[in-house]
Amino acid sequence: MLDRLETTLRVRGGARLEGSVATHGAKNAALPIMAAALLAKGTVTLARVPRITDVSVMWSLLEALGARIRYEGDNTITIDASNVASYRAPYALVRKLAASFDIVGPLLGRFGRAEVPLPGGCVLGTRATDMHEQAFVALGCEVRNAHGYLIAESKHRRLQGATIDFRLPSVGATKNAMLAASVAEGTTTLKNVAMEPEVVDLANFLVAMGGKIQGQGTDTIVVEGVDELHGTEYEIIPDRIVTGTLLLAGAITRGDVTVTRCRPEHLRSTLDKFVECGVVTTTGEDWIRVRADGITGGTDVLTAPHPGFPTDLQPQMVGFLTTCPGTSVVEESIFNARFSYVNELARMGADVKVTMESNAAVIKGVAQLSGAPVEAPDIRAGAGLVVAGLAAAGETEIIGLEYIDRGYERLEELLSDLGGQVQRSSGVTPLVEPTGFFETSAYPRVSA
Repeated sequence: MLDRLETTLRVRGGARLEGSVATHGAKNAALPIMAAALLAKGTVTLARVPRITDVSVMWSLLEALGARIRYEGDNTITIDASNVASYRAPYALVRKLAASFDIVGPLLGRFGRAEVPLPGGCVLGTRATDMHEQAFVALGCEVRNAHGYLIAESKHRRLQGATIDFRLPSVGATKNAMLAASVAEGTTTLKNVAMEPEVVDLANFLVAMGGKIQGQGTDTIVVEGVDELHGTEYEIIPDRIVTGTLLLAGAITRGDVTVTRCRPEHLRSTLDKFVECGVVTTTGEDWIRVRADGITGGTDVLTAPHPGFPTDLQPQMVGFLTTCPGTSVVEESIFNARFSYVNELARMGADVKVTMESNAAVIKGVAQLSGAPVEAPDIRAGAGLVVAGLAAAGETEIIGLEYIDRGYERLEELLSDLGGQVQRSSGVTPLVEPTGFFETSAYPRVSA
């Protein structure tokens, strides 16, 4: 029997977070890797898949296309795509998840045709598909938009290798181009690509399936197409955004927190900002420790593609900076609507002003935040409000927990393990339908 997802989180601030906690697998790596399993001739086994509702949507989407997916225990799943026969994705699922668009490349590689609704998910600003379309056209496809769907079809028996020079290092377009090119005829050279660790993990997964890819982690990726990809076993990388969120939770409470089973090299830009604020950071091979009892001031932040400061940590960083002495400026260069949560921070007593001309937030540190009812507009903004609530006097009630559950596996338990006072607001409503991967989780499977 399952429990229905609650929508409210209660955070009682004031507790200093201390101790050690392990991060989970990366959402933004797991989702495209699950999509890539559509290309496998054989079964794919994935370990360290986070039990979050975004994974639930991708799971349901793959099943809707005909894949068979099974939960093996210990955050491990198997995907058998041998019976997939459809290249048309259902709108009811794709609208819930921007990463659903990751299936376009695999469907093109498998069928030579894909019909996928334009992406949904969190409203963070414009989500253009022009660079995806650029890649598909270069690989030999005819592409059009019709009735809310992107329809791409190869003009040849197989996709054709090409040179593609992106105008911006787009994570989504890089993933889709690499996925499609992995089984194209000939060699594809992708220039000015995204260098995010999740893109590297997808490339490494394709290599594990027999793909021939070089240059991942640099601005140029070379893909030599192969006739087919085989099944494999693979472990998802740690989630750097969850890691950063937990570290910021420790920092805002002036605590002493260690996050294990992570990769410090994925968070260098974030750790640099910690140091500028007076946070003492120590790293090992797979752990990061922050000690924040000597905060000296704020800092200025510019979000940027990796290895720059990640946009997905921007709201959590702003939450932390509201408690740092002096003035900080956080400029957002990736999404044009990411500061929608600032009014919620103001309800908690934060002094944050957004300048629309520069898409930046000017933050003046306050002596004390206060608990208040607030609403999460998206995944990371919700996490930022949780971080702020940990340092606020009194109780913060966060409406919109369903957003947070899309990217964090039981965030309240991770924070409670560190001494935070965080809990779902009330009892839960039982669900009786079996749901495979989520049968041991409080998060229900999402259906169309």
